[in-house]
This record gives sequence, structure tokens and C-alpha cells, in this order.
Amino acid sequence: MQIDGIRWCRYPTRAILAALLLSFSLTGAAQQLDRATLPLEPGTPVPDDYYRAEFVILERIVEPEAVNERMSDRSVEPPLETEEVLWSSLENGTTETTLELAPRKDLHLASAAARLERSGRYRVLVAAGWYEAFPPDYEGTPLRVEAGDWLNEARTREVEGHITIDRQRYLHVNVHLNHWQLAEETSEPPVEAATELSEETPPAPDASGASDSAPMSAATGETAGQQLPVLAEPAPLELLTWIRETRRMRSEEIHFLDSPTIGVLVFFKKIEATE
Repeated sequence: MQIDGIRWCRYPTRAILAALLLSFSLTGAAQQLDRATLPLEPGTPVPDDYYRAEFVILERIVEPEAVNERMSDRSVEPPLETEEVLWSSLENGTTETTLELAPRKDLHLASAAARLERSGRYRVLVAAGWYEAFPPDYEGTPLRVEAGDWLNEARTREVEGHITIDRQRYLHVNVHLNHWQLAEETSEPPVEAATELSEETPPAPDASGASDSAPMSAATGETAGQQLPVLAEPAPLELLTWIRETRRMRSEEIHFLDSPTIGVLVFFKKIEATE
């Protein structure tokens, strides 16, 4: 189904999302964002099939218990190995990307992302756009995505996967995202395993002879009571929801792909030489 350039996926979308996106598509302010500064040197010809690609990844603020789908037993393939990164949120809070991202304020979807956040029902995890030529028969490299909260016990992000852009006659976007949560049996953080040496548990005597006993005793005394941490195994995860969808795109259409807990807004703007 399509309403004023907005194409919806098979999942029912909340009225707040429909109203916000529809009002955004009709506002004149959105047209001003199309005049974003191009990342080209002055006088450089605009390449053929030159686009600004934009993605906004959202998380619905909903309790996991409210999700009707039960996907914890789904088999999920390991993350795809790729050197290209759309957005990777590191443990220390910084982000990495291999793309030359445009400023968020220049994105056509920036206003929609801000409105969704202000609604209190969605959290924006990623808002990214960049300029690139997508000629016919273009085969894109998968772009890695790692976003959302850092699950310390599992040492990973709660949302991970990849997005791929191809071009045949039309642009095609393939979204492959997983939304994870800690498995129920690991609700408590795992305790690091440790080996403790103390006077009550002395090391076994060295069979080589009494001459070596004094140095060993000294070494043991220095480490008495100390803990030697052993790296614990990552806590197991279970799948909350996922997105597995390929969408055919036209320029200046807003597409929304979603699951019960996460969603992706997609927009392509073709850049003409006159711009």
C-alpha cells in the first residue's frame, strides 16, 4: 500500500507513525532539505545516476513481553563478514563508518526522525545519509550495522546486521537486521571466573628438591590473596525480532520496513546537474 509516496510494509503501523510521516511528506519545509550541499568540488560535473541515500533505523519503545512474536528458537546465521560499515556504535560510545556521511541536518528524513523521537514512542538509533553513484547493474557491498544498547554480558550491540544496495532497472535495498536480547536464563550478569591463591591452599611442593623450595615460597607469598581473572564466555542471546526484506525503490519515495520492535526508513534523492 502506498500513500503520497510512502510505501508501507506488511506489519500494521501505529497511527502516530502514519500521521507523522504523512505530515512530513506534505510539508514544504522538507523540500528545502533537498538543496543540501553536495560533496563535490566547485565545477565538478555531477555523475550520472548520482543519489543521496538516507537511512533512519528506529527502535520502538515497547516492553519485550508485549511482543507477540516468539523468535527465540529461530536459527540465525553468523554476522556477514564485510569491511564496509554504515554505522557501528562502539562500546565506548563512539561510532565508526567507512562512508563520508552528510550532516544529519541536511537529510530529507531528519525532520521525520526528530518528530518520531519527540512522540516518545520511538528511539532513533541511526540517522545517516551519503552521496554515491548507483549506475545500472550496480552490485553493492553489504554495509555493516551495529546499533542500539551495548549488551555488556554478551559483548555485542542489541541491533546488528547489514544493508545492501543494488541497482538493476530500479534501486533495490536489502535490509537484514537482528534485534537481540539476553536469554532469560542469563538475566543476572555473569560472575568472572577467578583463581585465588591463599595461605590456606598452598601450591603443591616442587618435586625437584628442597633447594628450590625457598624461591617458590617467596613467589607464593607475593601472590597470596590475589585473584587472577579468567575471561568469561559471552552470555547467550535470544532473538527478539528481525527484519528480512528487499524493497524496490524509486527516487523521492519514503519506504518504511519494520518488525514489532525495530524499523527502517529509506529514502533516495536523485541529484540532477541543475542542483
